[in-house]
Amino acid sequence: MTPPTSPPATTPPADDPIDDFDHRLVDVDGVVKTVHTAGSGPAVVVLPEMPGISPDVLRLARWVRDAGFTVHVPSLFGTDGAFPTLEGGREVVRRACVSAEFRAFAGGGTSPVTVWLRGLARRAHAECGGPGVGAIGLCFTGNFALTMALEPAVIAPVVNHPSLPLDDPGGLELDEADARAIQERVARDGLTVLSYRFEGDRWCTGRRFAAYRALLGDAFDGRVLPDGAANPAPPPFFAEQVGTPHSVVTAHLVDEAGHPTVRARDEILAFLSDRLRPGAAARR
Repeated sequence: MTPPTSPPATTPPADDPIDDFDHRLVDVDGVVKTVHTAGSGPAVVVLPEMPGISPDVLRLARWVRDAGFTVHVPSLFGTDGAFPTLEGGREVVRRACVSAEFRAFAGGGTSPVTVWLRGLARRAHAECGGPGVGAIGLCFTGNFALTMALEPAVIAPVVNHPSLPLDDPGGLELDEADARAIQERVARDGLTVLSYRFEGDRWCTGRRFAAYRALLGDAFDGRVLPDGAANPAPPPFFAEQVGTPHSVVTAHLVDEAGHPTVRARDEILAFLSDRLRPGAAARR
């Protein structure tokens, strides 16, 4: 009698070696962080999403690079290039939530790390030229792309599924002074903010989008995808810890031509091109 056999163990996807990027130490006012850069053209800062610069975040960064931009991916938390596991992701969240750089909960106001990110954008604009800089925030860093617009060089903010504050589904990760300054920047410069979420996302709810619309008015272009468009088999951290359709252009993207999440990606790339490479946009 042949003994029963166990199904073969599945091997998780490999970590991303990030070997097609340059790796720089960037000092902004005495605070040094690693930034992964690649490409040419106007600068776009692609922020990591919780629990770090995952292979899916790097896939997005490469799409931005290949669209004609110099992409900058700053290391803010987690292990760069790591596949997001449940256990590792939980530990990264725990550390980030108690870090002095981030304001994860209601009442905390604007995260201090955004001051460093504005300095990065200013430096990237000086190095790369063009009319300005784009910024793509994701999840935990979603609102950071908006706060970066307090730096005049940032002219193309994309706020994807912003999740902070974690304990207030209708709140914004902003203090009152920064909120007023952003309103003034929008009114003065005609800034438009592009944003995405899934309809049933419990971390970025309809109430959160309503709060952005109340702050920004018609300058807020919030787009909502149906839950059924989300990748049904994301990495373990997203499947078990996030537990809801969430990451429109990273972990929950379905890389198939014509898919709603791919269309969202293409809309983001077009938004960046229209603002950062207007001559190229006119030739499309």
